[in-house]
Amino acid sequence: MAERKRQLVSSELTEAALQLLARKGFDAVTIDEIVATAGVSRRTFFRYFASKEDVVVQFLADMGDGIRAELAARPDDERPSVALRHAVWVPVAACGDHRERVLPVVRLILRTPALRARFLERQAQWSDDLTGEVARRLGRDAGDDMYPRLAAGMALSAFDAVLRRWSESDGAEDPAQLTDRAFAVIAPALDGDGA
Repeated sequence: MAERKRQLVSSELTEAALQLLARKGFDAVTIDEIVATAGVSRRTFFRYFASKEDVVVQFLADMGDGIRAELAARPDDERPSVALRHAVWVPVAACGDHRERVLPVVRLILRTPALRARFLERQAQWSDDLTGEVARRLGRDAGDDMYPRLAAGMALSAFDAVLRRWSESDGAEDPAQLTDRAFAVIAPALDGDGA
């Protein structure tokens, strides 16, 4: 019960912060505004997050966990391009399904230098996680074989390109079609002789 309450408070704080940050801009929002909107104290905020940047980082961490978990769940005999496309599709689909809520947050991340830097930092961790999973799926050594790291990097570059294009189109372009187009470009490299 206590864990459910903790998760609920964390979710409410995250939602309030992300919406305020997206609406007013990162620099214009204070922690006091976030806690007032969420109906909690500053002390409660700092129990969950060290800073307002950490609210966005948690949002990003959840996206990365979804990509890795989806890749791990794919059949081991699936072509790398297909498995990685499905793994990337999980957070992209969530963005499309919750366009009104997520699009402003994606824009905020892509347009705020400090948040963009944290996004790239987080993607480096995702790349490590995906590299290990690609290596495991193919029975390769990620330390000796460059393919797993390159495959993870290509998949995350495709993810980044899709998010940018979707954001720039104001959410008008279909995320599924953007993902298919991105993976059509990288599939030959993912499924070539190095795979």
